[in-house]
Amino acid sequence: MSSPLTPPTGPTPTDTDPLMGTNDDHPKDEYRRGDSLALYVALTSALVLLLTTWTIILSNDPKTLSWFAFHPSLNTFAVLCFTYGVLTLQPTSQPKTKAEGLDRHQTAMGIGLTSILLGTTAIYNQKASHHAPHITSWHATFGLTTVSWLILQALIGGGSVWFGGAAFGGGQKAKRVWKYHRLSGYILLLFLLTTVHLGGGWSEWVELHTVSVVRLIAYVLAPLGILVSIYSRVRASKMKFY
Repeated sequence: MSSPLTPPTGPTPTDTDPLMGTNDDHPKDEYRRGDSLALYVALTSALVLLLTTWTIILSNDPKTLSWFAFHPSLNTFAVLCFTYGVLTLQPTSQPKTKAEGLDRHQTAMGIGLTSILLGTTAIYNQKASHHAPHITSWHATFGLTTVSWLILQALIGGGSVWFGGAAFGGGQKAKRVWKYHRLSGYILLLFLLTTVHLGGGWSEWVELHTVSVVRLIAYVLAPLGILVSIYSRVRASKMKFY
């Protein structure tokens, strides 16, 4: 019996995949060699990042951490949502799977964006409550850049598909905007995971409450696993700028 995440291997009507939806009326296999392995690595890496971060927070009396406890917890949850959101849309190439993938993508990205905005608000409140200066580290600089970019990314992505892409002139004009939105998203992913690495791998608080091997696995290898896996599944044919 195949795994529930194993991509469909043929036109069998009963084949399903929770990332890709049903295979009904989809005679064409959309996966390439290595795509399934990359999917597992990306999701596992995102879960390792999330669970490790939550374990660190919960094992250090989160009530005493005040607003700070919500910052890494919500932001790593957002990373999981963004990872899923990209993975579920990547392999789609047929009208029905594209539409299904887009629905899942927008849901995941909406939840992720909400989560990261709340997490960012939490760290702002934490610093404000202690009258501490803001944006004093590379982690904060990358974080502010990433969150600002994410908001713009969501607005452009939504505008290029909602109501037939009317915000950008519809038709081919909107499709061209979507291509740049896709490229921007892959670059943005690098900024997002760099922010995670800087916060988890180099912050003084995390260093005081973890051992080096935990930081290596959760904040070096896990972000790298997400990045490499997602990049390996990129379809350059979907981004023809000429």
